[in-house]
Parts: sequence; structure tokens; C-alpha cells
Amino acid sequence: MQTLKMVPTRVRVTSILKRAIYSGEYKSGQELSLTAIAEKLGISRTPVREAFQTLAAEGLITLRMSKGAIVNKIDRKFIQDTFEMRILLESTAAYKAAQNGLKNGEELMAKLRALADTKGPIDSKSYEELNQTIHMAIWEAADNQKLTSYLMELWNGPSTGHAIPEEQQHYRLSTEEHIQILENIQNHNPVAAKNAMEKHLRRSEDNVLNYLENRDA
Repeated sequence: MQTLKMVPTRVRVTSILKRAIYSGEYKSGQELSLTAIAEKLGISRTPVREAFQTLAAEGLITLRMSKGAIVNKIDRKFIQDTFEMRILLESTAAYKAAQNGLKNGEELMAKLRALADTKGPIDSKSYEELNQTIHMAIWEAADNQKLTSYLMELWNGPSTGHAIPEEQQHYRLSTEEHIQILENIQNHNPVAAKNAMEKHLRRSEDNVLNYLENRDA
């Protein structure tokens, strides 16, 4: 499990724990210790407790009276339900962003093209940071606080590249898809932006479903 950097409260902790669950680092039936995780991440127990509550509400874990939790099994239906909501919400965000415009679109596009032109393996940290920046910039451009709040809860769920073994292929395909999404937003083409975002997320869904099926076979 990765360590915690630049802690922005429970959302970061939730994201890290989700990644560990989706990647299989934390397996179905495994017990999670609130205290042990807090110590591993170098933080207090409060944000870990809040993250546990979020994960329990999403059905990923079952809380225990002993200040711990048990990891629940992630099945195909859970993945499909999660992606159904994210596709619905984030394609809407892309549509609205294309209507409203993206403040730093040119800067983001330049970074994407530089990443796409990378010779050799793409650095995972660079990809993940840019990936998060792009998606959150689109949410901000959509200018809907409720929409952003719901998407934040879904962020770093099963669509993360950490749940996909062929990370380099995922990084490059995802980068090209991000370029297409931003181009449509910059060109103020809401329908094309919406469709590009939906295509991007559906591919991620297929990747995660295939990975989980192979992992559990």
C-alpha cells in the first residue's frame, strides 16, 4: 500500500484504501486494523475512521466493533453499478465543461501531449497526478457543486489503473482518450465531449472487469 502525501483529509485515505482493495492487496475476508493503517500512513486515526465509514457505506467493507473492518467481496455487479454512476455523472460533467469552457485547457493539453510523446515507460506517479488534475479540472468547469461532490466519492474507485496489470498500455490509451476529451471541451462541443468521456470510462470498466475475472479464476 502506498504512503500518504499531501493529506487532504478522509478523501485521500479513502482513495488509498480503495486502491489496495481493488488491486487485491487487501483481499476478500481480510481484517483491516484502523490503528495499524493510521500508523502505516503516518496520520491520526480520525481520517482513517472516516474513510472506513465511507467504504462501509459503499459496500466495500463491513465495520467491526473492535475498531476494525472486514473487506467484502467485490463482484461484477458492484463494478458495473459503480461505473454506471460514474459514466452518468462524469459524461455530464464533460458536457457542461464544454459549454462553460476550461480555464487551463491549453496548459493541460500541453502536459498531455508531452506525456503521450514520452519515450519508454510512462512514470506512474506523473500519469496519476495528471489524470487526477484533468478529471478534477473538468468537474470544476462543470460548475456544479453537487456533481463534484458525488464524483469525488467515486474517484479512485475501480477505474484506477492500479487495478489493471497492463499499466503502460492503460496509461497510453488513457492519455490519448484524455486528449480527445479535452479537444472536444476546448472546441465547445458538448456532445462530442460527453461521448468521449463515456467511451473512456467504458474501456476502463471493461479492463477492470476482465482483470478481476482473471484474478479470481
